[in-house]
Amino acid sequence: MVGIERVILPLVAEREFGLASRAAILSFIASFGLVKAITNLFAGRMSERWGRKKILVAGWLFALPLPALILFAPSWHWVVLANVLLGINQGLCWSTTVIMKIDLVGSERRGFAMGLNEASGYLAVSAAAIASGYIAGWLGLRETLFWMGEIIACVGLFISVLFVRESLQHVRLEAQQFSAESERRSFAEILLLASWKDRALFSVSQAGMVNNLNDGMAWGLFPLYFASKGLSQERISFLAALYPAVWGMTQLITGGLSDRLGRKWMIAAGMLVQSVGIFLLIESETFVLWSVSAVLLGLGTAMVYPTLLAAVGDVAHPTWRASAVGVYRLWRDGGYAIGPLLAGGVADLFGVRWAIGAVGTLTFLSGLIVAIVMYETRRPQSEIR
Repeated sequence: MVGIERVILPLVAEREFGLASRAAILSFIASFGLVKAITNLFAGRMSERWGRKKILVAGWLFALPLPALILFAPSWHWVVLANVLLGINQGLCWSTTVIMKIDLVGSERRGFAMGLNEASGYLAVSAAAIASGYIAGWLGLRETLFWMGEIIACVGLFISVLFVRESLQHVRLEAQQFSAESERRSFAEILLLASWKDRALFSVSQAGMVNNLNDGMAWGLFPLYFASKGLSQERISFLAALYPAVWGMTQLITGGLSDRLGRKWMIAAGMLVQSVGIFLLIESETFVLWSVSAVLLGLGTAMVYPTLLAAVGDVAHPTWRASAVGVYRLWRDGGYAIGPLLAGGVADLFGVRWAIGAVGTLTFLSGLIVAIVMYETRRPQSEIR
């Protein structure tokens, strides 16, 4: 669902609705990010009370009307509304898939499991991005989004209803291995702990937010930036797909590496590699170097993405782990709300190049925070708080 939008919606905004303001164009990502962030927070808590599968199925129901809203949208406000539904869909579905993977695998292979989960998602983002770019050339922008989007939503709902099994019983079994004292956490305590009080969880939350801040910028500005450089729609689709393709494939390696090497330095190094990729993009003028920058951005994100989730799983007790994941994902996907507004505002004032550079600087600083503040979370299970 997200992969289709990465290529099509920025171009729909410019070509079909005549939006010139970068901030206005990126408003669809901001609405998606804000709603997804809030939904993440409650998805974790609700899945602890009602079960993971019910939340997963509900999320796919919200996806069904989304493509039709965009197809028949008479104004850009309808597109923004459609992305509210996408935010709810992603917040409910993606949160529960992450939580269920953590439920099903022990602490020794948690990073590897997160790598598998994130790889499956972002390889699909890449495939959908490149496919939608080519299909739109003969079917049309909004028509492509409608048909691909509806097929994906129906398949996701079908699989979730018929094949997915509840994983709460795994949590109850794992919880027996922990001390009773660490179970007692109110939702307010978990919110404060994951946002600020625990140094590792704070570091993880801010890194996740900045990571998605730069991804939101890439989602909204990269197609417009490359179009301004005279690239064809096929080449724009290739670059838009290359970044999540590298991100998706290398997570199969980086998630498992974090199980052996630890979480902290994998995250810090990944943020720094992302910043190098972003700066290379704005300092380059050739398709080859833009491709290299997309590879670096994808590699850096792969080092960070599954490792952040694994770190949350390391610290949190099984009985409130879903809530902790929800809080982390609140901050992480809040980056999708902040990033487009920041990048769009800077782009309108100073130009797209300055907007991309500003996001690269924030990414570099986030890596430094992890290096200075975070403690290593990969430890024997008996030491987990």
